[in-house]
Amino acid sequence: MNKFCFMIAAVATALVTACAGSSSPTSVTTASTARGTLSTNPPFRIASLSAPAFQAALSASASGSQLLQISGAPVCGVDFYYLKFWTVGGANEPTQSSGALMVPTGPAPTCSGARPIVEYAHGTNTDKTLNIADLTKSSNTEGALIAAMFAAQGYIVVAPNYAGYDISTLGYHPYLNAVQQSGEMIDILTAARTALPKTQTSSTSDNGKLFLTGYSQGGYVAMATQKAMQTAQQPVTAAAPMSGPYALEAFGDALFFGGVDLGATVFAPLLTTSYQHAYGNIYAATTDIYSATYAAGIDTLLPNTNSIDYIFANNLLPLTAAFNIMTPTVTLPPSLPNSAQLSALLTGLLAEPSNAKDPRTPLFDLGFGTPYLINNDYRVSYALDAATNVDGAIPNPGTGQSAPGLPLAATAPTQTFRLALYKNDLRNGGWTPASPTLLCGGMNDPTVFYPLNTSVIQGFWAALQPSLFAPGGLVQVLDVNAPTNGVASATDPYAQIEAAFQTTQANLFLQLTAPAPAGAGLTAAAAQQQLTQNYHAAVAPFCTLAARSFFTKILGG
Repeated sequence: MNKFCFMIAAVATALVTACAGSSSPTSVTTASTARGTLSTNPPFRIASLSAPAFQAALSASASGSQLLQISGAPVCGVDFYYLKFWTVGGANEPTQSSGALMVPTGPAPTCSGARPIVEYAHGTNTDKTLNIADLTKSSNTEGALIAAMFAAQGYIVVAPNYAGYDISTLGYHPYLNAVQQSGEMIDILTAARTALPKTQTSSTSDNGKLFLTGYSQGGYVAMATQKAMQTAQQPVTAAAPMSGPYALEAFGDALFFGGVDLGATVFAPLLTTSYQHAYGNIYAATTDIYSATYAAGIDTLLPNTNSIDYIFANNLLPLTAAFNIMTPTVTLPPSLPNSAQLSALLTGLLAEPSNAKDPRTPLFDLGFGTPYLINNDYRVSYALDAATNVDGAIPNPGTGQSAPGLPLAATAPTQTFRLALYKNDLRNGGWTPASPTLLCGGMNDPTVFYPLNTSVIQGFWAALQPSLFAPGGLVQVLDVNAPTNGVASATDPYAQIEAAFQTTQANLFLQLTAPAPAGAGLTAAAAQQQLTQNYHAAVAPFCTLAARSFFTKILGG
């Protein structure tokens, strides 16, 4: 769920120049703190770029040129507005939040008049100062991606920074809290629709078509928003959640049984802090979960104004060691049936390396070490609950078989953190989409496991409503590593995107293994490890292109 790897400093330089000539009408401060209310209106215009200027900015760097190859040349210019609005935190406490409104401009017919909105949710970011509206910061790679992919192609873009970031004084981020994050998406959409007629780009208006998308954490947020809006009978034209952790209970179970994903040491404190604020019962003290090495201050550590590299370098978090390399021993009460056998089985499953790892790669052995993040006894308490209240997407430790019925624990967990994951698992409630939906990701993702998230939600929906996946059904699924659903490439609507991703990965491998100075001179194993580490980020622009293709087709383009 990490952030993108594109570094587009040239765009920042162009936007700094553009800002110098930018101006905004006098804004009026709003006294109301009601949800979805703009703090100031009209919003401040950070910058205005014509299509040629945007293209020139991207072309000035190698990474920008790579992005152009994927997104295509800008058709429209883009005005970048900074929205400030009111929402609530995970405990329903009012907070000001912020985000971006990107409005297409220019003479082309698709750049003004009534245009569709793409609402985008960003991936996990540890930078508390994140402002996706401000492309003058070279670190704002996701902002550059969505500007090039959507706004410069004629879509109005709305994207929140999330509560806990930028101007928000919340003090924490409600990470993967389905109710809060979907609610904030709805709040900023309300604010953006209020702001749009009063911007300097008022010739561009909302045509009522709404597309939801996002990557990684944002894929989860996009799907949660689609679910919330459908429940509230608010129209969604289509959605494209990408590489999101949709099946949180199953994902958590895999992690605690040893399938340590890349980034787990960052995601864990974000999650426990989020759910502690929402439910108040995740821990009495942080030492209940975390080892003494890391427990102090971990509940206020993320997001942070210091970089994640600083946090690792100063041993505020371990780089990869989520668990103790020493195997915890499970001892079940003798009164339980087969307690001795199940105790031995669970002890074996919690060992390192665990046979539950998915996907199997030497990188996941890095999830165990010393010092480590999560206490053994806490890990055991989670595992016992997972063995008792089985998620059908994970084989039952006692039988090796999946649970009967739909793949979600039939009985709510009793371990409080696992219960929080259950509550926020997007399978909860038996929801299926009523609007066209594209699920996109990569099968080999070591950060957000495709089989335990995209495949699980696909199977869950198919069990409830098989017609969703019939020819012409509402749901399409794209794995950028393979033809969609096994369809021959000649009939695969995403064949070119799949081929481009796979060719890009192959070319990177050749560059990494080529001798210096032309290449990095790495061994094949080292090159493959680097590709694996960067895989989650590498999938993002290709899935985003697929999302745009999906939306354009729905619009009749």
